[in-house]
Amino acid sequence: MANAKNRSSEDTTLGDAPVDLDATPDVVGAVEADAGRGGLARSASLEIERLMASTLAPGLYLVATPIGNLGDITIRALTVLARADVVYCEDTRHSRTLASHYRIGSPLRPYHEHNGAAQRPRILAELDAGKRIALISDAGTPLVSDPGFKLVREAAAAGHRVESLPGPSAALAALTSAGLPTDRFLFAGFLPPRGTARRSRIAELQTVPATLVLYEAPQRLVECLEDLAAGLGPRPAAVARELTKLHEEVVRGDLVTLAQKFAAKEVRGELAIVVGPPLLGAVTDDAIAFALRAALADSRLKEASRSVAEALGVAKGRVYEIGLRMKSVADDEPDDARGDDRGET
Repeated sequence: MANAKNRSSEDTTLGDAPVDLDATPDVVGAVEADAGRGGLARSASLEIERLMASTLAPGLYLVATPIGNLGDITIRALTVLARADVVYCEDTRHSRTLASHYRIGSPLRPYHEHNGAAQRPRILAELDAGKRIALISDAGTPLVSDPGFKLVREAAAAGHRVESLPGPSAALAALTSAGLPTDRFLFAGFLPPRGTARRSRIAELQTVPATLVLYEAPQRLVECLEDLAAGLGPRPAAVARELTKLHEEVVRGDLVTLAQKFAAKEVRGELAIVVGPPLLGAVTDDAIAFALRAALADSRLKEASRSVAEALGVAKGRVYEIGLRMKSVADDEPDDARGDDRGET
């Protein structure tokens, strides 16, 4: 019987690396991992070479780019950006980081909400001339809470090819990590920055039978959460911060709890808020009181009770009684222990 150590006929290979079947599992695993990494790199390189050698048709290409982690871009996106005659972006300084990282030499030009009207005729003329134009945003998928809608509309109306390359999206990343229903959702973008307009917009969203996805600036997060809690009640929600970045976090809870939690700490970074669909269960007195306090900031008790009742789907009389109890407690406090009941801070 042949010595097992001389069983060269039973050796096998993974890529270019021979594997001794008598080696320990740890050694075999390490060799397999090395071979796997090498195979992945070769496969990716071959795919890039194949796409770079293919013809990119004239047209407008909407290319999704990373929202934080540069590794999240697709191979196809890279090869379209590299072959494009021009890449239009919101901020050329910001997008140059991505271009430099992957050594993409296509010229970068600005296209944003302030110069869009002037740039669109130029871009349409370039498309007429058979150019390959790429449009990217600072982060994520173009046109999602970013400029570009009018350009796409006019390019399509002129008969030009318009093609979207799917990829990163902060809205979808927040939605799928929130732990809330995903079968039906509405992306509502940024709410108005001012309180009255924001509350009016929230009132429009009250009856939407779907999960809501919003963007918000860090300096307005707390007041936005407070208005959401007042207008929508204690719905389950999540705040996703710095998605795909080093300090990524997703904080989950009901809107009332989240408003209180973030009021106690400094908030930084890019934010998305995900709010669950309308509640089917009972609404607590505490939730009504929380909503009523916010409504009383710019309304009298009668009007505030009506708006809160409509928002939470409860009886107006119940809300009014809770308001009277709140007023009675406030009246019993010493004058120096409370401010003006119309919102002094």
